[in-house]
Amino acid sequence: MTTAKHQILIVGGGSAGISVAARLLRNGQSDVAVIEPSDKHYYQPLWTLVGGGQAKASTTERSEASVMPKGATWIRNAAATVDPDSNTVICSDGATYEYDVLVVCPGIQLDWNRTEGLQDAIGKGGVSSNYEYDLAPRTWEFIRDLRSGSAVFMMPSGPIKCAGAPQKIAYLAADYWRRQGVLKDIDVHLVVPTPRLFGIPAIADSLDVVAADYGITVHTSAEVTQIDATGRKVTVSGVGENGSDSMLAFDVLHAVPRQSAPDWIKSSPLSTGDANGYVDIDKHTMQHVRYPNVFSLGDAGSSPNSKTGAAIRKQAPVVADNIAAFLASRPLGASYNGYASCPIVTSSHAMLLAEFNYDMKVTPSFPVIDATKPHRGYWYLKKYGLPFMYWNLMLKGLA
Repeated sequence: MTTAKHQILIVGGGSAGISVAARLLRNGQSDVAVIEPSDKHYYQPLWTLVGGGQAKASTTERSEASVMPKGATWIRNAAATVDPDSNTVICSDGATYEYDVLVVCPGIQLDWNRTEGLQDAIGKGGVSSNYEYDLAPRTWEFIRDLRSGSAVFMMPSGPIKCAGAPQKIAYLAADYWRRQGVLKDIDVHLVVPTPRLFGIPAIADSLDVVAADYGITVHTSAEVTQIDATGRKVTVSGVGENGSDSMLAFDVLHAVPRQSAPDWIKSSPLSTGDANGYVDIDKHTMQHVRYPNVFSLGDAGSSPNSKTGAAIRKQAPVVADNIAAFLASRPLGASYNGYASCPIVTSSHAMLLAEFNYDMKVTPSFPVIDATKPHRGYWYLKKYGLPFMYWNLMLKGLA
């Protein structure tokens, strides 16, 4: 079986892997390889707008070849095992790759099977999810066709990518139904495991107003634990002290699966060892806590920031700089402060841009605009500005 050696080996050719590869090559590194099996690359943040009928799925997809940085070696394979003690990654076909520095960023695993009944229900009978490319257009079909009845929007407990996405689609759906004149005939429920709709009080206050304006019943400290597709109902279980159990009927259900690190990472020495199994890193340097030549960023890392593309944009330069320092035997000087941004679309023309760091302190990029309230300008940023920045700047290591 093939054995090859690369100075820097990156596992994952998504937002994180491509951004870091581009930066490393710009910084003068010459031997950078990316392990990525998929021939497609997706701009996932727009899938919410696809599910809400505001964008076409095709605009979120490009070929992986078109985003692979010039100068990077693309290994079209899937990582299956990592042995950090021997500095090797073994792929699913048995090919082995050695490295001096490893960057682990394969993204997050969608655990459809961890919510009872979800795996069998998804994609039909009114049950869909914006968390997959093929399903987001189905979400829009179900929303568009509903004229009366009940709709449930759920968020699971535990870390997930873009924690705002489960509620954004509720607001887009309610906005659409209002414009169609049928919102009064639809009973809308939003089920979240958190005590409030957002971890920052001022933003939670704004979202309370948005939900109330649409007449959405918000179930806090609760999560959907079972889906009965035949009976068209879900079991809601309380989370923590203030949660309560209930049963909700649905005609449309926007489902979000529980999420965790890919299984091959969970079972590896790189894992934190807990149920979610993320790569165990220092939250500021992004360096592994036990293997100094291993770094991780993006959704697979254990850093306690929100798992968003905006977080990756701030993590990538830190990882690239710290790899250069490591290879030169210098102390790691770059530090990530936990910045994340959660663009919460509240209607077909307004968005709230929540930007914050590890301390949950609001850190707005546009201080002149009140960051805790929805604005029309932010909506244009979401639909046009951020995708442009992603394809043309971030993936090229320029932003």
